[in-house]
Amino acid sequence: MIGKLFKGLALVAVAALVVVIAVVGANMNGFNPFQSLQTDRSQPALLKSIKDVSQYHAAVGNFEVVIDVEDGVEWMPEIIAGRRTLFVAAGTVNTYVDLSGVADKDLTLSPDGKSVTVRLPEAQLDKPNLDHDRSYVFSQDRGVLDQIADAIEVPQQAQFFKLAETKMTTAAEESELRKQATDNTQAMLTGMFGALGIQVRFVEGARG
Repeated sequence: MIGKLFKGLALVAVAALVVVIAVVGANMNGFNPFQSLQTDRSQPALLKSIKDVSQYHAAVGNFEVVIDVEDGVEWMPEIIAGRRTLFVAAGTVNTYVDLSGVADKDLTLSPDGKSVTVRLPEAQLDKPNLDHDRSYVFSQDRGVLDQIADAIEVPQQAQFFKLAETKMTTAAEESELRKQATDNTQAMLTGMFGALGIQVRFVEGARG
């Protein structure tokens, strides 16, 4: 009985040794027999609908902002509770002119058909498109309690992206994006009318 037990243990030891040798040899040859495999059984994307658009996207602004946020507890020292995070966010803001807003009253063709006067809608700003691959936590100082909390639950970064979106929107509003989009739209229409032998003149002011 004891002999069988020792024989069984010896077989287990040999089997374990064979596995170890196989793994080491496989890793040395760049192949891992225990490497995890992922099978993608997802269905292909299904087109649900198509929506017509009449927006001419005329300019794109690239933005980057450093978010500096500090959270703390008033009656506790920073070394115990609190955190300060530097978050670098990158993204773009599209600027467009909605040509569907051009009505008959905004187009005036000359009697000889050789020139036209155009009043364009004001250029609009899209919602910032944040680039998650280029956005990251640059540095973070945390108190002891916050370090313990982060070890239990991964901190969320949604607040940083939301704040970055707000700041990018403000920066886009204060930039020359709208003017650039208007200039580019005018250049595009000038080329189109010019191909038809029609000169175009743009007017500004309220659209009555």
